[in-house]
Amino acid sequence: MFKEAYSFIAVGALLDVLGLLTWKKQKVSILHSYHYKNVKEEDLPAYSRQMGIGQIVVGTGLCLAGILRLLTKSFLSWSALIAGLVLGFGILHKAQMKYNGSWFS
Repeated sequence: MFKEAYSFIAVGALLDVLGLLTWKKQKVSILHSYHYKNVKEEDLPAYSRQMGIGQIVVGTGLCLAGILRLLTKSFLSWSALIAGLVLGFGILHKAQMKYNGSWFS
């Protein structure tokens, strides 16, 4: 159980850092090239912002799930994980469809 919780926290923290880099530094090169291939240059700041926020939401959900797992040892942690994944991937999907046209292009 502890390995699982610490793994969630570590991976979540990594996603948070990558999300901040994507958002604040506009480092879309962190993503696969086909994810931003069709993004126009003028849309890059908005795209990187939304993609970064999506990554941060997923990462924060993972961190929160890991912390709850350590503190409560209950299935409450899974609800934080699922909420973070659903909300984060929703944000990522919206940005992909709006600025790139599809997930794989």
